[in-house]
Amino acid sequence: MPIFSTLRITQDEQHPRIARLLLDRPERLNAINEEMPREIRAAVDWANANDEVHVIVVEGAGKGFCGGYDLSIFGQGDVDHPCQQERSPWDPMVDYAYMKRNTEDFMALWRSPKPTIAKVHGHAVAGGSDIALCCDLLVMAEDARIGYMPTRVWGCPTTAMWTFRLGPTRAKQLMFTGDTIDGRTAAAWGLANEAVAAEALDAATLALAQRIAGVPRSHLAMHKLVVNQVLLTMGLEQAQSMATVFDGITRHNPEGLWFRRYAQAEGFKAAVQWRDSGRPVPEGDEARALAEQLRRDRQG
Repeated sequence: MPIFSTLRITQDEQHPRIARLLLDRPERLNAINEEMPREIRAAVDWANANDEVHVIVVEGAGKGFCGGYDLSIFGQGDVDHPCQQERSPWDPMVDYAYMKRNTEDFMALWRSPKPTIAKVHGHAVAGGSDIALCCDLLVMAEDARIGYMPTRVWGCPTTAMWTFRLGPTRAKQLMFTGDTIDGRTAAAWGLANEAVAAEALDAATLALAQRIAGVPRSHLAMHKLVVNQVLLTMGLEQAQSMATVFDGITRHNPEGLWFRRYAQAEGFKAAVQWRDSGRPVPEGDEARALAEQLRRDRQG
């Protein structure tokens, strides 16, 4: 089996036609770091090269599926990074190239000729929801939560999957509010294929995976290609390009800079609490002034 630093992939011991891809940074709620997107793609490639595997289950170690990008790296700390350029004028195409690569890595789950199932407990939020929604199917614990809170400030879902998975009305509701929904609601809205009690999640996911695994690999690949082609014809790739550019803008406009300065000054937990609380987010000149004041305060 291949060895990775952020995840593990193995064949299920009792069901070798099922590969289990485990996001494995439980101490950080499986948050996304620099290595994870690349390793997701490599793990999917390994499963696709294994003729015994018919279906891939994606799950998270510890308390949840994935808490999004690791804000202790990308939000709170001082970084000189393609997606957080603050020591020089922002170059949107450098930002785009970095984030688009991450999107393409997550989309390895969508492009995989072998079906992928996200098994979600705890939280699949922000970038973690991107990973979950790049999978073909979604099985959730009833009390699990999924959503993209950074739509309130400092983020735009680069995979653009919400509209394609939910339709425009529900997608707008979640994007405009940054709210999360639980597994029961996700199933009722058609986002999740099934929502079950937390203690039944593994059995329910494996039952679905086993049912799929009995189908020949060639048939699964053809059926998936047909459905995926419909989404491509609807403009999925164009939407992802726009969303990835907009994601960079949200991190470098006045509101995004305010959020980052606040995270640097008060800690990312405090910044996230403000963002998710429903309090008005500073914007425009107010955001610029607050960001500059926070910068001066930090410099002392």
